[in-house]
Amino acid sequence: MFAFPLICTDEAQTDQQPITTENSNRGRQPEETVTDSNSDTHKQNFDLKVENGVVKYKLQNVSEIQQTSMKDENSTKICLTIKSHRGGSPSVEKNDPKPLTTVPIQENVVSHKAWLKNYEGKLCEEQRPSTKRQLSAESAAKSVNVRKRSTVKKSQEEIVKALSVASPGTQSGKPYLPAVSSSQRKPRKLLFSSTDIFNKVDTFSIQKGRELREQEVFDARKIARAVTEGGRNDVEKLRAIWIWLCHNIEYDLEGYLGLSQKICSSDEVIRTGKGVCSGYSGLCVEMCREVGIECVEVSGYSKGIGYQAGHSLAEKRSDHDWNAVFVGGQWWLLDACWGAGTVDMKRKTFVKRYDDFYFLTEPSEFINSHFPDDQIWQLLTTPISIEEFETRPLKTSAFYQFGLTLTQPKQYKTITDDGEAIVSVSSSRLMTFSYEMRQRDPQTGALKQEEVDSSCGLMSVTRQGMKLRLLLPEPGAYEVKLFARREGEPGVLRWICSLELECPSIQKRQALPNNPYLNWGLAAGASALGVKGCSIAGEEAIEVGEGGECKVILHTSRPLMMVCELTHHELDATAAKRCLASQITAEQLVCNVMCPYKGFYRLSIFVQDYDSGSGTFQNAGNYLLHYQNRELNPNALYPPDLGPWCGPGVRSQEAGLSHFSHTGAIVNAPQGRCNITFHCASPDLQIHATLCTELHEQAHFPLSRYVLLTFTDTSKVTVSVHAPRAGVYRLGIYGRKPPQQDYMSLCDFIIRSVCEKAGDPFPCVYSAWGRGCVLLEPRTGVLAPQSSVSFRVRVPGVQRVCVVGEKRTDLKLNKSRVWEGEAVTGNATQLKLAAVTKESNDMHVLMTFDVLNLKNEL
Repeated sequence: MFAFPLICTDEAQTDQQPITTENSNRGRQPEETVTDSNSDTHKQNFDLKVENGVVKYKLQNVSEIQQTSMKDENSTKICLTIKSHRGGSPSVEKNDPKPLTTVPIQENVVSHKAWLKNYEGKLCEEQRPSTKRQLSAESAAKSVNVRKRSTVKKSQEEIVKALSVASPGTQSGKPYLPAVSSSQRKPRKLLFSSTDIFNKVDTFSIQKGRELREQEVFDARKIARAVTEGGRNDVEKLRAIWIWLCHNIEYDLEGYLGLSQKICSSDEVIRTGKGVCSGYSGLCVEMCREVGIECVEVSGYSKGIGYQAGHSLAEKRSDHDWNAVFVGGQWWLLDACWGAGTVDMKRKTFVKRYDDFYFLTEPSEFINSHFPDDQIWQLLTTPISIEEFETRPLKTSAFYQFGLTLTQPKQYKTITDDGEAIVSVSSSRLMTFSYEMRQRDPQTGALKQEEVDSSCGLMSVTRQGMKLRLLLPEPGAYEVKLFARREGEPGVLRWICSLELECPSIQKRQALPNNPYLNWGLAAGASALGVKGCSIAGEEAIEVGEGGECKVILHTSRPLMMVCELTHHELDATAAKRCLASQITAEQLVCNVMCPYKGFYRLSIFVQDYDSGSGTFQNAGNYLLHYQNRELNPNALYPPDLGPWCGPGVRSQEAGLSHFSHTGAIVNAPQGRCNITFHCASPDLQIHATLCTELHEQAHFPLSRYVLLTFTDTSKVTVSVHAPRAGVYRLGIYGRKPPQQDYMSLCDFIIRSVCEKAGDPFPCVYSAWGRGCVLLEPRTGVLAPQSSVSFRVRVPGVQRVCVVGEKRTDLKLNKSRVWEGEAVTGNATQLKLAAVTKESNDMHVLMTFDVLNLKNEL
């Protein structure tokens, strides 16, 4: 005996043949259309049953006049056709329908729910795997028992309520099948105010589950009543059942793989704690109905175990089961099998990993991994086809939990443009992204073990998301996996999405440097490290100018330390160090870079807090540099042994140095000469300066003679440099405070001279040349023989200043407090500038000048 609701259409049919709706999808709810040759023009809802060749019906929403007219008709000819094409099973069809006698149906004969379960089981029984048939049959039987205990009779009003309970959860002609409207559907977040309300429910369900197992309670109905005890509404009860399923049933991987017999009955599933997908869905139905929650099994396809992306599903049988539940006035979807954990196919083990995403999932997100046999269970306003399901990118639960959006590409498989493809993901908060790419074997299609080199990808991350530019090394098929994690959260990055790239051909391009940090541009977590921004965007390659030199500046929120790394396929580690000069200030980090060879470079910058001591440097950014001009002379690189304190910065500021005349690390000296001035706040600080270069062997004098340090009375310090040859020099400034014995590096300057003319050295300076001493004339330390030389110096606190050569020449003190006079070199080889202090009559040598024939000896 069948009893089911139908809708008689008011459209006149052109013939009187039976109308049959065919469906080849397993698990789809049946839909029949009955044509009445004497039907009027009004829609009528009625319950229909067949008993001993008699069709009995009950009209709903029919006026008394219509009911009377129907009662007057003792016999109505009805043609009924039931047809099934399920997985090759025999169809049942009446091609020669005979007139059936119709009588009004009696009240309370059977509910439409019982008919639906009965009818679906008979129609689909031969097409369902034995495991699912057995479990569903038991579930259905127990569900009937539940209803019999709770309800002895159902009035006509109750039957109507059961039909309308899903409103808008029922669709005409389909009992239990939801009508969907995006304007009517409430989002998941409105179903409960906060996920915090589940904390107590989850804890109670988990604890109760342990107690029931210890008590060896394996009856699904008893478990359902026990774990939902105290549930205030259907949502909390459903949550308790869901938690119990996810934490007490493991996926039966051995049964799935055929290594052991599948566990069939629900009692055995509970007893062993193992089951395949139908075990989860069948138990969910049984337990939900025990506590009065409408729940049905939904069968279909999933992008889970055994799914091969890009392969057609149209010719395959569906392989998965999940549930639809009616709570909060509408239908929702859940998958306890996927919520319980995942499967490691390499180790052939089930990994317990609770995933809350599959509890009452939004249909628009659920459809990306679950495709039901009956499209009505997509719960979408516009259902998608199985072809579209196959072409959609493979997204995991983490993708939606992170609130991500895949903006490019829109489909799973992408054909590259000359071997290039773009992948972009938008996010609502700062994320850390990563990726891996593997090529498929052209013969077998299997993924190769080794990953494609990271030089084939240019990934940039911002607060708005991630952009990945892929440059494939050779034609072929590739799989790209994306990973992500919320910035600042511990743990590994989670897999969020998979894509397929088909590369027919590639364009010849320069090789990119390997980037083990994957991200290009400012790192996603740079702000947490104290980096506010960068002077360059970093998403694209930075074109380096003709001189092969560029500058990258990081703006900081607090003082930081910095180290840099530069890589190029022709650049060795020693040369790479000479291509970098770092300047560290309180508010910014400056990295000066030189590119000696053509091609692409990777510049990586690492930072740590300035006061962290021996802390770990962390990657703050990676930048792609591109140089296309002539290669540079190795001698043009920065000088070796540069310290991290190039130019004025935090270190010099801490020592009390300020007001530098040159604020950058690089000083250009076109004429081979330069003066660097600054103020020294501490009178106790002793300052020393040195000049270094790899060209020192070409100089006639020690390099210390080519730098002169001058202290004025106003705390001003001048460092004068005469470059002996064209080239690049390191000017080191050091300081110490007594009783310190060693000088400490305060900062380095890079002096770049292009003057080919040999520079003159300064006089050789002695310790008596101290604070307040200034050499005005002569500014060279080499004097010609047999010549008269004008001397002008400022030496404070002395009684007498003289020049000693073949004879002594006393200098006179003028009104400007400058000692001045003329001295003759004669045939002497050296002139000495000396002074007698006020404290004693001892004469102290301030500096010496060499007397040389410049043409012959320089």
